[in-house]
Amino acid sequence: MKNITDFEDILKEKYGEKGTPARDRYESESLAFRLGVMLKEARILANITQEELAEKTGTKKSYISRIERGKSDIQISTYQRLIEIGLGKHLNISIG
Repeated sequence: MKNITDFEDILKEKYGEKGTPARDRYESESLAFRLGVMLKEARILANITQEELAEKTGTKKSYISRIERGKSDIQISTYQRLIEIGLGKHLNISIG
């Protein structure tokens, strides 16, 4: 059990301490990826395509695709519109 490495230690080794440019970039990209995965899972559960979601929310399929792949920095208001208008769900945000 002494050889177990904490995930935070791995992040520090690879990207540096919190607050450094490389670590901040990693944290931002990680959040974009997680938001994209959540959107994709919710969209699939709602049984609608990227095209249908884009049409409902006044965006483009390519934009939905970029979000789902974590390749787009998205504003909370846009994410909320995708979830609430596009998917008919309620977006909950908490601070932990």
